[in-house]
Formats: sequence, C-alpha cells, structure tokens
Amino acid sequence: MAMVSTSLTPASQLSGAKSAAASPPLFSGLRRSSKLESASLSTTQSFFQSVNSHIRLSSASTRPCTGIVAMAGTGKFFVGGNWKCNGTKDSIKQLVSDLNSATLEPDVDVVVGPPFVYIDQVKSSLSDRIEIAAQNSWIGKGGAFTGEISAEQLKDIGCKWVILGHSERRHVIGENDEFIGKKAAYALGQNLGVIACIGELLEEREAGKTFDVCFKQLKAYADAVSSWDNIVIAYEPVWAIGTGKVASPEQAQEVHVAVRDWLAKNVSPEVASKTRIIYGGSVNAGNSAELAKKEDIDGFLVGGASLKGSDFATIINSVTAKKVAA
Repeated sequence: MAMVSTSLTPASQLSGAKSAAASPPLFSGLRRSSKLESASLSTTQSFFQSVNSHIRLSSASTRPCTGIVAMAGTGKFFVGGNWKCNGTKDSIKQLVSDLNSATLEPDVDVVVGPPFVYIDQVKSSLSDRIEIAAQNSWIGKGGAFTGEISAEQLKDIGCKWVILGHSERRHVIGENDEFIGKKAAYALGQNLGVIACIGELLEEREAGKTFDVCFKQLKAYADAVSSWDNIVIAYEPVWAIGTGKVASPEQAQEVHVAVRDWLAKNVSPEVASKTRIIYGGSVNAGNSAELAKKEDIDGFLVGGASLKGSDFATIINSVTAKKVAA
C-alpha cells in the first residue's frame, strides 16, 4: 500500500506553490505500520516522494480513460452546497440571484441544501439548472415526531436530494451508523437521492484508523440499502470541516480509491464504477481545481464557500481542471 502523510494542510496553501514536504509519519494505507515497516525513515521518505503524485492502493486496478474527463467513476461531476443553519430571507434572495446569473459548466450536476424554512423560497426562485437538497430527513413516515421532516414532505415541496450522515449529525446530534443507514434506505424508497456522508475524526486519523472508520460507515449504508443508483458518497474528514484545513489532493485521493475498492469488493464492481465519490472539508474557490484533478474525486460537498455565489460557481466550474485531451 502507498505511504501517506497525515499532516493537515491549510486550505490557503493548496492554491499556491507547494511547500517542501515534511517527514511523513510511518503510516501505511492510513493504518499504523508495524515495526518492520519502519526500519528506514530515509527509505520511507524516498518512497513517499516517488508516489506522492500518483497514490493508489496496491489492490487498485488500472482504469481506462473515461472520455475527455479524468474520472475513475462513470457518473457526471457532482457539486453540492450545504448551507447548514445559515441565511435570512434577504441574504438567501441575494445568493439565489448570484447563482442564477452565474455561468456554470454544463457537464456538472449541482444541488444546494438550504435550511428547511427556506427550501420553498429557494425552489420557487432558483434556476432549474440547480436542484434542491434537504439537510436531513426522518427515518420513516411522518407522524408524531416533533421537529422532524419526512421524506414524503421533502418530495412534496420539490426536493430531489437529502444529505445524510453528516459529521454534525453524527457527532453533535448523536446519530449512529445503523440509524443513518436506515434513514438512507427510507429516503431512497421515497425516490430521493442520498448524499451519504462518511469521514473520520482527527484522533482516528492520527491513530491510523481512517479506513476502518470509513469502511464501517459504508457497511451501515450497504447493509440497509437495496440499490446504489441514487447515492453519492461524500468523504468529509471531520478535522477538515470548517477548520480552514483540508486534506491534500493526495490524501483525499487515497481515501477515495479505498472507498471505490471497498464498493467493488463488498457491493459490486458496477456500483464501484457508477457511484460518485465527492470530497468535502474546507473546499473553496482557491483549492477546488487542484483537488478536482484527482481521478477518484468526482466532485465536492461544499460548506461555507457555497454561501458565496461567485465562489460556489468557481468550485462548480473546477470540472474544467479535470478535462484532458481525448
């Protein structure tokens, strides 16, 4: 497996020149290495530098070029904006106006997730070019569940997608893997697309448990859903969300490769090829192009930067960085 650095990269550095690489911790595939693997630091550094520009898991197969866009998956580039608990009627009116006037690349699926109370306002004024996502939904049919929103209600007001499993729902609200998997299954059953979030905490990454955590979260989805046709996986390392730090393109790519390989081995090669795996975690207008160049990064789930129309448009249009000569 490829050696990978677990150091955190400030988002502001990704758009400029790369600084000299620090000595990488002794990790293999984001799991702690054994003593035998750490025999020579200089050898490790040399190996890391040689694969840094093209990190792949040792089990990953060589994939053919998919047309004019360098993507491992076969789906269209996907960019979602998670507005979280932000906005007022006036600020959202301005944001919608900015998005409506932006020039967006045609070969990108775009969704935005307003707060529940503004969904109808956004749906009635936003261009049909951009679809609407909810930020959460209930595990089943509506009823006596104070404060919850059902998938049926979301469909009724025109939502096409729902974001589930976000780290703030996991680690602040306390939703567990099984509960999130069941929510995803119910939403899919009501013909909502699901943006299925996964990702590790900082202490889990530092302990070399990134793959273990992500695979466990993936298994909860896989155990609950009957089809992956309307699922987009969003890898969001928790330590990078809203912190100004972002996984380097190589760090994000390695996890995306691992996720695609997990799908191939545990669901099917077809699902692995078709399912889009997007990255989230302090993505902004300055770093999106470098991230987009990686083969297994099929788009982005954007937080704070999605509240600025021009920045969000730049991130959407970062698909151009992915295009290569036929």
